[in-house]
Amino acid sequence: MKRTIAIVCGGDSSEHDVSMRSGAGLYSFFNKERYDIYLVETRGMDWQVHLNDGSRTPIIYKDFSFVENGKNKKFDYAYITIHGAPGENGIMQGYFEMVHVPYSTSNVLVEALTFDKFALNQYLRSFGVSVADSILIRKGEENDVNPADVEQRLGMPVFVKPSTDGSSFGVTKVKKAADLKPALDVAFAESDEVMVEGFLAGTEITCGCYRTKQKMVVFPITEVVTENEFFDYDAKYNGQVEEITPARIPEEIADRVRKITSMIYDILHCNGIIRIDYIISPEGKINMLEINTTPGMTVTSFIPQQIKAAGLDIKDVLSDIVENQF
Repeated sequence: MKRTIAIVCGGDSSEHDVSMRSGAGLYSFFNKERYDIYLVETRGMDWQVHLNDGSRTPIIYKDFSFVENGKNKKFDYAYITIHGAPGENGIMQGYFEMVHVPYSTSNVLVEALTFDKFALNQYLRSFGVSVADSILIRKGEENDVNPADVEQRLGMPVFVKPSTDGSSFGVTKVKKAADLKPALDVAFAESDEVMVEGFLAGTEITCGCYRTKQKMVVFPITEVVTENEFFDYDAKYNGQVEEITPARIPEEIADRVRKITSMIYDILHCNGIIRIDYIISPEGKINMLEINTTPGMTVTSFIPQQIKAAGLDIKDVLSDIVENQF
C-alpha cells in the first residue's frame, strides 16, 4: 500500500507564504505513484489538510489524521517545509514525537540549536568550525548597548539579525555605529534575541546534503552573487541574485567545503536535507554563516538546483529521505 505523506507548510513566521511555495514545489516533486501526498497548511493551531477536490479539512491532533469522504486517514510521514516557527525550532518536531509520526527534519534538540544562530555558532566553534565573532542582545537590554563598544569589538560594518528566526526579515547591514540602535529595533520586531555579527568579506556559497543509512550525499556547491548589500529577502525571493552551480571556486576549496558540510551534519546528527551557507575569505578560509534545516524547495530554490546539477532525480532523493525512517 502507498504511504500517506503530509507536506507540512505555512507556519507562524513572516515566511508563511514562502513556505507555502516550498510546499507546492515539494508536491510537484514527490513520486505520486509511490505516495499519496497532501498539503497540510498550518497557522497557529489551525491546521488544514488540502484535499484533492480543492476543499480543506482540519487535522485531528491526537494522531495526526484527517477525514476524507467519511473515512479517517492517518498520515504515515510528515515532510516539514516550514521556514521559521514552529517547524524549524523544534516545537513541531516535539508534536510529531508525541504522536509517533516520523518526520523529515532533525530532532527537537538539533532544530532548537540550529534555529538559535548565536548558540549554534558557539557550539560549532568548539568543534573547530570557523564563524564570525558576534554579540547576543536580549530584549530589554537594547538600551544598555553602547554602539562605540560594539564597533570596538566587531568593527564596522556589522550585521544585525534576529538570533532565533528562520528568515531574512529583520536583518540590517549597519555601516556606522550611529545606525546600530534603529537596526536593533528592526530585528527585535522579529525576535526577542538579536545577534550583532562581525562582517566577513568574501565569496558567498551554499551547500546542501543528506544522509541515509547507506550513504552521505553532498550536492554541488552554489555560488551566490548579488548586487544588493547582502543576500536579503529581495535577493532570495525576488530574483535579485545570480546563483551559479557549481560555484566558481578552486576544487581544493570545494572539497574542503564538502568535507566541512558532511562533518557538521554528523556533529549535529542531522536528519533529512540541510543546507549550510558559508563565506570564503579571499585567503581561502571557510566561514560558516548559518544552517538551514528546512531549506526552500521551490523549483528555483538552491536544493532543487543542486540536485539537478548532481544529475540526480529529486523524486528519488525525496524517496530516499522518507524511506530512511522505515
